[in-house]
Parts: sequence; structure tokens; C-alpha cells
Amino acid sequence: MPLTIEEIRRVPKVLLHDHLDGGLRPKTVLELAMQTGYPWLPADDPAGLADWFAASQRGNLELYLEAFQHTVGVMQTRDALIRVAAECAEDLAADGVVYAEVRFAPELHLERGLSLDQVVEAVLEGFRRGSAGRKIIVNALLTAMRTAARSLEIAELAVRHRDAGVVGFDMAGAEAGNRPSRHLDAFQYVARENFHITIHAGEGFGLPSIWEALQWCGADRLGHGVRIIDDIEVPDHGEGHPSLGRLASYVRDRRIPLEMCPTSNVQTGAVASIREHPIGLLREMLFRVTVNTDNRLMSGVSLSSEFHALSEAFGYGWPDVEWLTVNAMKSAFAPFDERLHIINTVLKPGFAAVAGRADGELTAAGFRPR
Repeated sequence: MPLTIEEIRRVPKVLLHDHLDGGLRPKTVLELAMQTGYPWLPADDPAGLADWFAASQRGNLELYLEAFQHTVGVMQTRDALIRVAAECAEDLAADGVVYAEVRFAPELHLERGLSLDQVVEAVLEGFRRGSAGRKIIVNALLTAMRTAARSLEIAELAVRHRDAGVVGFDMAGAEAGNRPSRHLDAFQYVARENFHITIHAGEGFGLPSIWEALQWCGADRLGHGVRIIDDIEVPDHGEGHPSLGRLASYVRDRRIPLEMCPTSNVQTGAVASIREHPIGLLREMLFRVTVNTDNRLMSGVSLSSEFHALSEAFGYGWPDVEWLTVNAMKSAFAPFDERLHIINTVLKPGFAAVAGRADGELTAAGFRPR
């Protein structure tokens, strides 16, 4: 029997790929539109607006991204950013997420006169408020748009706020025709500062995008990365073993994390269905796969519902959910001792409780969990 959403919600989970502007509550979008004078919403009630966002699931990434003009449109003031970030933390905690890295593009929130630093400070304040009193840690990833020319500025912004809750630098936007190596100065700056990089790659474009993100831009993680399947030859009729090309072998051998977002990948046309999602094969082949939401509002998902969909499609049970969750915590941009502490004191006991067992700790030489 597949695990139920309610069962999955009760276990501790880790989220690495979630967009702040893709996870607003419909009621909040409406209220912020009224408060900020944003006049272009396509519906005037929460249910109608939720239905409209759901209709943005049209099998094409560019069309899918159109819905963000409305969420970004109401996120242009300090108070709005604080509220959205606080509610994000609240909603993730209610879903059982104990550690999250939520990304946003500061350059998209300047229309009402905020500076880049003010945008980041407001979002971090919201995360602090929403996390207070809840069993969750929320850190931020700052996203530069590959279709714009502010990537170095955003990279410097991320490093400037690294001690306040920003844990890495991201790049997003339409992949085709927008090579990340155009922004090489930004990635080189982040590397020189001993900071972390994740890049949207292998979602809307294929293997060259993944290769360039890794070998030119130094990505520590791949946002989505589903097209790595193009470098894996699967025998017909299940006879024999899959054969990995050199790039796929590199990704697996180096344990490069793949931030996979199954439902979103179906909705944007990257894959045909959950059952056909590469995560099934990649998990079997022990790639460093993780499970994520991408855009909770647009996709109508939670992290629990994503795991439930995988449980239905692939028969995943608690060992699979735990393995994927520990993968995510291992791959987080939090410091090593914090990652290990969460694995040992939160994740493993949480899964041991539901599975009725007592697991040993994950340990490292010379480290004693606090």
C-alpha cells in the first residue's frame, strides 16, 4: 500500500528547491494586490485564483513561468516580502519540513523602490518570524536571472548576506539560448569566496546545459537535472543493465545532488508523467537524487504530496523516503556539523519512530554530535 500524505507529513523532511514567488497562498496574493494597488489579477476570490494558477500547468516551461508575473507583482514592498516569507516558513513547517532552502531573485522585487539589500533583509526577516517557535530552519538562496545582466551583483549580494541566512547562489530562467557561462564572472566570484552554487540545468534544455553548469560554472548542485537521463542507455525490455555515458558517470561518481521536482517536471513538459520520471531509475542507480516542490502554488503540491506521488508510482516505502531525505540533508548548503546534527538528532529518530526501529547514528571521524 502506498504511504498516505498524512503519514508522510508526520516525518521530518528536507527541501532544497522551492521558489518563494511560487509558493504564495492565494488569499495572500489577493490581499497584497489590494494593499499594494496591483490591478491585474485574473480572479477576485481565493478559489478562483487558485484555479487560475492551476491552469498554468500547460506542459511548457515558458508558459508555466507566465503565472509568476502576478506573484512577483504583489511582492514589491518590504511588508509584502516579510509576510510572504513568514507564511512560507509556516506552511513548510506545517508540512513537516525541518530544513529548507528557499530561493528568490532579488532583482525582480525593485519596482517600488526597494534596494537589493532591502529585499534580502525583508525576506530573511520573514523567514525568522515564520520559523520562530516552529521546528524548522529556513535559509535563502539568491537567484540571478540568466536572461539579465546583474548576475555578478547578485553573487556579491549573496556573499554579503552569507552570515545572515543566505547559503548560496542560484541561476534560473529559460535555459535554451541563455548559456550560464555568459555569467562566468559571477560564478568565479562565488567560488573565490568559498561559497555555494546551484544552477537550474537540465530542465528545459539537455546535456550541454548540465555539462556547462558543472564544468564551466562549478555548480555544487543541479536544479532539476532530469535530462541527465539522456546520457543513460536503458536496454529494451529490461534486459541487461543501463549504460552510463561519461557525463552521467561523472554526476554519479562525484555525488552531485540532483534537485528533482517531479510534479513540476511533468507540468512543464520535461517528462511525460510521474511514473516515467527519471527519478525512479536514478534512485535505483544510486544517484544523489533529492525530492523537491519547485513551486507549491503553481503546481498545487507540498513536499508530502510529492513523496506520496512517488510512493504511488514506484512503490516507495519508508526506507526510500528516508534515503531521499537524508540525501537532501547531506546536500544542503548548511555547515557540515549542522547537517550531521540534523541527520542524527532529527531525521533518523523521526524515521525510526514511524518504522518501529532504532537506527545507529551517521558519524564522522572526530565529530561528536551536540
